[in-house]
Amino acid sequence: MVAIALAQAASAQTGKPFIHDPSTIQECDGKYYTFGTGQGGLSSEDGWTWDMDAVRPGGGAAPDVLKIGDRYLVAYGATGGGLGGGHNGRILTMWNKTLDPKSPDFKYSEPIMVADTDGNEDCDAIDPGMLLDPTTGRLWLSYGTYFGFIRLVELDPNTGKRVEGNKAINIAIDCEATDLIYRDGWYYLLGTHGTCCDGVNSTYNIVVGRSRSVTGPYIDNVGRSMLEGGGRMVIAAHERVTGPGHFGRIVEEEGVEKMSCHFEADFDQGGYSVLGIRPLLWKNGWPEAGDPFHEGTYSIISERRGYALELAVDFTRIEQARRWFRRDPNQEITPIDMQKLDDVKDSWAKGDIAVRCGDNMVRPHQRWTITAVPDVGGYLGQPYYKIEIEGTHRALAATADCEVTSVENFTAAPEQLWRIDQLIDGTFRIMPKKVPGTDRKLALVSIADSTPTLAEFDFNSDNSKWRLK
Repeated sequence: MVAIALAQAASAQTGKPFIHDPSTIQECDGKYYTFGTGQGGLSSEDGWTWDMDAVRPGGGAAPDVLKIGDRYLVAYGATGGGLGGGHNGRILTMWNKTLDPKSPDFKYSEPIMVADTDGNEDCDAIDPGMLLDPTTGRLWLSYGTYFGFIRLVELDPNTGKRVEGNKAINIAIDCEATDLIYRDGWYYLLGTHGTCCDGVNSTYNIVVGRSRSVTGPYIDNVGRSMLEGGGRMVIAAHERVTGPGHFGRIVEEEGVEKMSCHFEADFDQGGYSVLGIRPLLWKNGWPEAGDPFHEGTYSIISERRGYALELAVDFTRIEQARRWFRRDPNQEITPIDMQKLDDVKDSWAKGDIAVRCGDNMVRPHQRWTITAVPDVGGYLGQPYYKIEIEGTHRALAATADCEVTSVENFTAAPEQLWRIDQLIDGTFRIMPKKVPGTDRKLALVSIADSTPTLAEFDFNSDNSKWRLK
């Protein structure tokens, strides 16, 4: 069935998610960190509620952060950003053992200049993005603004310095705030296109090209080079946020990826620039932002067979007069009402009711309302949700024997809170916050056509995937 939109999920994170030009999110000692233009940044215990308490000296603009071994390399633009190109710019790098300012190991090294522009050339050294190539171990940094070339240089992954004798390569135009990623034999160059720093009127959007070589050429989905202004859309303005820019990729595990950015303006946050986190999908070899999850009423459909998650109750027939296959053309048509909760609820047992999968008939025992739960935290990019039978407080819950059931009333217990991650293929992983009696991370799976349970998530198995319709 089509989801009924009851309310929309928050378009940005909660707490104080205010940032501009965020770096790729990094995890350090159980916390998430991202840094922005200026000296500070954000941190979060769970990836959902953010505080403005991260520390980065040096000021400047648009940093990026990369973990290499047991250290973190930070790159940032010290100056630059002039319209029309031609302003002096410098890219600097520095190291730290930790991103936690409360740690005794927190100490940034002295910054090292790795790229600069002289004020006359057609490039502005600002907006760095880094890639440690997983196939070669080589470290690359892209930089540049919309008004001029995007350039690529090689750094030493041991020192963070520019490789001696390395010359910058032009790889794109008409974008800025670039980032490089590698996946399945392809290098991807993601750039921010459009106008910056104009609040709700900013036209920022993120585009991408790809290449078999890190040095390019980067080509989009219709064969245009990014040196000629090409780029396939990854994310643009939508709903109540506008101006997405500064892409970052976070791979949580196989099949579960997120992308970070800022939105130049969040209408619900007074038009301020905020951190955004979205599912990252891969379609025919191209990255694409997923949609923020919307609260609503859904059929939860197993990818294994296409059966619907349902209460294990007796099927109640809808009364209908017998119909012949051939209809009298003069006979009046009278619509038939869908079965309602009031038609069947008195036949359901009290207390816990088991759940199973069955033929999707869009009946009340198969209609699940998914709603964000306030004040219980969240996970990277989203809050925890409750999953209840529509019109009731009967909630889906994990049990101590690693099974699933429905309890008569939602209490916000950890086993009744669910994370819902959109996977890279567009399906969903549904996972309880906590399974009673164990610290194992278990997901809702279908081990047989009609048998849902909890087990280890396996992206390569349709047993682990669900569709919400």
